[in-house]
Amino acid sequence: MRIYISADMEGITGLVDADDVQPGGRDYERGRLMMAEDVNAAIRGAVAAGATGVTVNDAHGPMRNLLPEALHPAARLIRGKPKSMGMLEGLTPEHDAVICVGYHSRAGALGVLSHSFMGHEIEDMWLDGRPVGEIGLAHATAAAIGVPVVALTGDDCACAEMADWDASVSTVAVKHARDRFAAELRPAEEARAAIEEAVAAALSAQPSGAAAPPGPSTLAVRWQSASVASTLLGIPGVTATDTRTVQTQGPLPTLYRLFGVWMRVAASLTNQAPYC
Repeated sequence: MRIYISADMEGITGLVDADDVQPGGRDYERGRLMMAEDVNAAIRGAVAAGATGVTVNDAHGPMRNLLPEALHPAARLIRGKPKSMGMLEGLTPEHDAVICVGYHSRAGALGVLSHSFMGHEIEDMWLDGRPVGEIGLAHATAAAIGVPVVALTGDDCACAEMADWDASVSTVAVKHARDRFAAELRPAEEARAAIEEAVAAALSAQPSGAAAPPGPSTLAVRWQSASVASTLLGIPGVTATDTRTVQTQGPLPTLYRLFGVWMRVAASLTNQAPYC
Protein backbone atom coordinates (compact mmCIF):
# COMPACT_ATOMS: atom_id res chain seq x y z
CA MET A 1 0.00 0.00 0.00
CA ARG A 2 1.46 3.35 -1.10
CA ILE A 3 0.34 6.46 0.76
CA TYR A 4 0.62 10.11 -0.27
CA ILE A 5 0.68 12.90 2.34
CA SER A 6 0.17 16.54 1.34
CA ALA A 7 1.40 18.65 4.27
CA ASP A 8 0.28 22.24 4.71
CA MET A 9 1.12 24.33 7.78
CA GLU A 10 -1.75 26.58 8.85
CA GLY A 11 -3.73 23.65 10.23
CA ILE A 12 -0.87 22.19 12.27
CA THR A 13 -1.20 21.59 16.00
CA GLY A 14 -0.56 24.73 18.04
CA LEU A 15 -0.09 27.22 15.17
CA VAL A 16 -2.37 30.27 14.93
CA ASP A 17 -0.49 33.24 13.47
CA ALA A 18 1.56 34.30 10.46
CA ASP A 19 4.65 34.41 12.69
CA ASP A 20 4.15 30.66 13.23
CA VAL A 21 4.10 29.71 9.55
CA GLN A 22 6.13 32.24 7.56
CA PRO A 23 9.92 32.06 7.19
CA GLY A 24 11.41 34.85 9.25
CA GLY A 25 8.50 34.86 11.69
CA ARG A 26 9.52 34.85 15.33
CA ASP A 27 8.00 31.40 15.92
CA TYR A 28 8.54 29.87 12.47
CA GLU A 29 11.36 27.54 13.52
CA ARG A 30 9.16 26.13 16.26
CA GLY A 31 6.29 25.93 13.78
CA ARG A 32 8.21 23.81 11.30
CA LEU A 33 9.08 21.33 14.06
CA MET A 34 5.42 21.18 15.08
CA MET A 35 4.61 20.51 11.41
CA ALA A 36 7.06 17.60 11.34
CA GLU A 37 5.47 16.07 14.44
CA ASP A 38 1.96 16.12 12.93
CA VAL A 39 3.28 14.63 9.69
CA ASN A 40 5.21 11.98 11.59
CA ALA A 41 2.02 11.03 13.45
CA ALA A 42 0.30 10.50 10.10
CA ILE A 43 3.24 8.44 8.85
CA ARG A 44 3.15 6.26 11.96
CA GLY A 45 -0.54 5.67 11.37
CA ALA A 46 0.10 4.72 7.76
CA VAL A 47 2.88 2.31 8.70
CA ALA A 48 0.68 0.74 11.38
CA ALA A 49 -1.98 0.15 8.71
CA GLY A 50 0.53 -1.66 6.51
CA ALA A 51 1.88 1.06 4.22
CA THR A 52 4.91 -0.10 2.28
CA GLY A 53 5.72 3.34 0.91
CA VAL A 54 4.92 6.87 2.05
CA THR A 55 5.46 10.01 -0.03
CA VAL A 56 5.31 13.36 1.78
CA ASN A 57 4.93 16.57 -0.23
CA ASP A 58 5.85 19.78 1.61
CA ALA A 59 2.91 21.85 0.37
CA HIS A 60 3.19 25.10 2.33
CA GLY A 61 4.50 28.45 1.08
CA PRO A 62 8.16 28.06 0.08
CA MET A 63 7.69 24.26 0.30
CA ARG A 64 10.94 23.99 2.26
CA ASN A 65 9.42 23.87 5.74
CA LEU A 66 9.92 20.26 6.69
CA LEU A 67 13.46 19.45 7.81
CA PRO A 68 14.41 16.12 6.20
CA GLU A 69 16.25 14.99 9.32
CA ALA A 70 13.10 15.58 11.42
CA LEU A 71 10.93 13.33 9.24
CA HIS A 72 10.05 9.71 10.00
CA PRO A 73 12.49 7.43 8.11
CA ALA A 74 9.65 5.50 6.46
CA ALA A 75 8.81 8.50 4.24
CA ARG A 76 10.31 10.08 1.16
CA LEU A 77 10.06 13.87 1.04
CA ILE A 78 9.28 16.11 -1.96
CA ARG A 79 10.68 19.53 -1.07
CA GLY A 80 11.13 22.91 -2.78
CA LYS A 81 9.57 24.72 -5.71
CA PRO A 82 8.49 25.35 -8.40
CA LYS A 83 6.33 22.27 -8.69
CA SER A 84 4.00 21.90 -11.63
CA MET A 85 1.34 20.29 -9.41
CA GLY A 86 2.05 22.37 -6.31
CA MET A 87 0.36 20.93 -3.24
CA LEU A 88 -0.22 17.61 -5.05
CA GLU A 89 3.22 17.22 -6.63
CA GLY A 90 4.13 13.57 -7.00
CA LEU A 91 0.62 12.15 -6.60
CA THR A 92 0.10 9.34 -9.12
CA PRO A 93 -2.49 6.60 -9.72
CA GLU A 94 -0.02 4.17 -8.13
CA HIS A 95 -0.84 5.66 -4.72
CA ASP A 96 -3.66 4.06 -2.78
CA ALA A 97 -4.76 6.97 -0.60
CA VAL A 98 -4.17 10.65 0.12
CA ILE A 99 -3.84 12.15 3.60
CA CYS A 100 -4.03 15.94 4.00
CA VAL A 101 -2.14 17.14 7.08
CA GLY A 102 -2.34 20.69 8.44
CA TYR A 103 -4.97 21.98 6.01
CA HIS A 104 -7.08 25.10 6.55
CA SER A 105 -10.44 26.50 5.48
CA ARG A 106 -11.00 28.57 2.35
CA ALA A 107 -11.01 32.34 1.88
CA GLY A 108 -13.91 34.01 3.66
CA ALA A 109 -14.31 31.33 6.33
CA LEU A 110 -13.63 32.25 9.94
CA GLY A 111 -11.06 29.51 10.37
CA VAL A 112 -7.49 29.74 11.63
CA LEU A 113 -5.31 31.40 8.98
CA SER A 114 -8.08 30.87 6.42
CA HIS A 115 -7.33 31.73 2.79
CA SER A 116 -7.30 30.14 -0.64
CA PHE A 117 -3.77 29.57 -1.91
CA MET A 118 -2.63 33.23 -2.00
CA GLY A 119 -3.73 35.03 1.13
CA HIS A 120 -6.06 37.91 0.45
CA GLU A 121 -5.05 38.11 -3.23
CA ILE A 122 -7.69 35.47 -4.03
CA GLU A 123 -11.10 36.58 -2.78
CA ASP A 124 -13.05 33.50 -3.84
CA MET A 125 -12.94 30.43 -6.06
CA TRP A 126 -15.56 28.14 -7.59
CA LEU A 127 -15.31 24.68 -9.07
CA ASP A 128 -18.29 23.93 -11.29
CA GLY A 129 -20.16 26.74 -9.56
CA ARG A 130 -19.45 25.48 -6.05
CA PRO A 131 -17.31 27.59 -3.66
CA VAL A 132 -13.96 25.88 -3.27
CA GLY A 133 -10.62 26.32 -1.52
CA GLU A 134 -7.51 24.23 -1.13
CA ILE A 135 -9.44 21.36 0.48
CA GLY A 136 -12.09 20.96 -2.20
CA LEU A 137 -9.71 21.44 -5.11
CA ALA A 138 -7.25 18.90 -3.70
CA HIS A 139 -10.07 16.41 -3.13
CA ALA A 140 -11.46 16.83 -6.66
CA THR A 141 -8.03 16.65 -8.27
CA ALA A 142 -7.01 13.55 -6.33
CA ALA A 143 -10.29 11.92 -7.39
CA ALA A 144 -9.52 12.76 -11.02
CA ILE A 145 -6.14 11.07 -10.63
CA GLY A 146 -7.97 8.08 -9.16
CA VAL A 147 -6.76 8.29 -5.56
CA PRO A 148 -9.19 8.90 -2.66
CA VAL A 149 -8.57 11.38 0.13
CA VAL A 150 -9.13 9.32 3.28
CA ALA A 151 -8.06 11.61 6.13
CA LEU A 152 -7.52 15.30 6.87
CA THR A 153 -6.16 17.19 9.86
CA GLY A 154 -6.58 20.89 10.67
CA ASP A 155 -8.81 23.13 12.75
CA ASP A 156 -12.51 22.44 13.24
CA CYS A 157 -13.44 24.72 10.32
CA ALA A 158 -11.18 22.81 7.94
CA CYS A 159 -12.67 19.55 9.14
CA ALA A 160 -16.20 20.86 8.55
CA GLU A 161 -15.24 22.01 5.06
CA MET A 162 -13.89 18.57 4.23
CA ALA A 163 -17.07 16.96 5.57
CA ASP A 164 -19.11 19.15 3.22
CA TRP A 165 -17.11 17.82 0.29
CA ASP A 166 -16.95 14.20 1.33
CA ALA A 167 -18.40 13.00 4.63
CA SER A 168 -16.56 9.68 4.29
CA VAL A 169 -13.17 11.35 4.87
CA SER A 170 -11.89 10.90 8.42
CA THR A 171 -11.01 14.25 10.03
CA VAL A 172 -8.99 15.25 13.09
CA ALA A 173 -9.50 18.69 14.61
CA VAL A 174 -6.24 19.64 16.32
CA LYS A 175 -7.58 23.07 17.37
CA HIS A 176 -10.86 24.98 17.47
CA ALA A 177 -10.99 28.41 15.84
CA ARG A 178 -11.85 31.38 18.03
CA ASP A 179 -11.07 33.79 15.18
CA ARG A 180 -8.78 33.95 12.18
CA PHE A 181 -5.65 34.25 14.33
CA ALA A 182 -6.83 32.63 17.56
CA ALA A 183 -7.77 29.11 18.57
CA GLU A 184 -8.37 26.81 21.50
CA LEU A 185 -5.56 24.30 21.18
CA ARG A 186 -5.78 20.58 21.66
CA PRO A 187 -2.82 19.30 23.75
CA ALA A 188 -0.05 18.34 21.34
CA GLU A 189 0.38 14.75 22.50
CA GLU A 190 -3.36 14.17 22.39
CA ALA A 191 -3.65 15.69 18.90
CA ARG A 192 -0.86 13.57 17.49
CA ALA A 193 -2.21 10.39 19.03
CA ALA A 194 -5.56 11.21 17.41
CA ILE A 195 -3.90 11.77 14.03
CA GLU A 196 -2.05 8.47 14.21
CA GLU A 197 -5.16 6.57 15.26
CA ALA A 198 -7.43 8.19 12.64
CA VAL A 199 -4.99 7.59 9.78
CA ALA A 200 -4.46 3.96 10.75
CA ALA A 201 -8.21 3.39 10.97
CA ALA A 202 -8.97 5.15 7.68
CA LEU A 203 -6.35 3.12 5.81
CA SER A 204 -7.34 -0.15 7.47
CA ALA A 205 -10.81 0.36 6.03
CA GLN A 206 -9.23 -0.43 2.64
CA PRO A 207 -10.07 2.73 0.68
CA SER A 208 -11.27 2.19 -2.86
CA GLY A 209 -10.33 4.28 -5.86
CA ALA A 210 -11.99 7.68 -6.13
CA ALA A 211 -14.51 8.38 -8.87
CA ALA A 212 -13.24 10.93 -11.38
CA PRO A 213 -15.51 13.91 -12.13
CA PRO A 214 -17.40 13.35 -15.39
CA GLY A 215 -16.23 15.51 -18.30
CA PRO A 216 -14.45 18.88 -18.09
CA SER A 217 -14.73 21.12 -15.05
CA THR A 218 -14.99 24.90 -14.81
CA LEU A 219 -12.68 26.77 -12.44
CA ALA A 220 -13.39 30.43 -11.67
CA VAL A 221 -11.28 32.73 -9.49
CA ARG A 222 -12.10 36.19 -8.21
CA TRP A 223 -8.93 38.19 -7.60
CA GLN A 224 -8.40 41.16 -5.34
CA SER A 225 -6.66 42.91 -8.23
CA ALA A 226 -8.29 43.63 -11.59
CA SER A 227 -4.75 43.76 -13.00
CA VAL A 228 -4.30 40.03 -12.36
CA ALA A 229 -7.58 39.18 -14.06
CA SER A 230 -6.76 41.36 -17.05
CA THR A 231 -3.33 39.78 -17.49
CA LEU A 232 -4.70 36.24 -17.28
CA LEU A 233 -6.98 36.95 -20.23
CA GLY A 234 -3.85 36.62 -22.36
CA ILE A 235 -3.89 32.87 -21.73
CA PRO A 236 -5.92 30.96 -24.36
CA GLY A 237 -9.21 29.64 -23.01
CA VAL A 238 -9.42 32.12 -20.11
CA THR A 239 -12.50 34.35 -20.11
CA ALA A 240 -13.78 37.08 -17.79
CA THR A 241 -17.10 37.13 -15.96
CA ASP A 242 -16.38 40.58 -14.49
CA THR A 243 -13.34 42.84 -14.13
CA ARG A 244 -11.80 40.73 -11.36
CA THR A 245 -13.11 37.22 -12.06
CA VAL A 246 -11.76 34.84 -14.69
CA GLN A 247 -12.64 31.26 -15.53
CA THR A 248 -11.59 28.41 -17.76
CA GLN A 249 -12.68 24.87 -18.55
CA GLY A 250 -10.73 21.65 -18.75
CA PRO A 251 -10.21 18.24 -17.21
CA LEU A 252 -8.77 17.76 -13.77
CA PRO A 253 -5.87 17.41 -12.96
CA THR A 254 -4.83 19.58 -15.96
CA LEU A 255 -6.97 22.39 -14.56
CA TYR A 256 -5.12 22.18 -11.23
CA ARG A 257 -1.79 22.55 -13.01
CA LEU A 258 -3.08 25.51 -15.03
CA PHE A 259 -4.25 27.19 -11.84
CA GLY A 260 -0.65 26.97 -10.62
CA VAL A 261 0.37 29.03 -13.65
CA TRP A 262 -2.30 31.60 -12.77
CA MET A 263 -0.84 31.92 -9.28
CA ARG A 264 2.67 32.47 -10.62
CA VAL A 265 1.34 35.24 -12.86
CA ALA A 266 -0.49 36.80 -9.92
CA ALA A 267 2.59 36.63 -7.69
CA SER A 268 4.66 38.45 -10.32
CA LEU A 269 2.12 41.29 -10.38
CA THR A 270 1.26 41.69 -6.70
CA ASN A 271 3.88 40.40 -4.25
CA GLN A 272 1.55 40.93 -1.30
CA ALA A 273 1.95 39.34 2.11
CA PRO A 274 -0.41 36.36 2.59
CA TYR A 275 -2.12 37.28 5.84
CA CYS A 276 -2.59 41.06 5.79
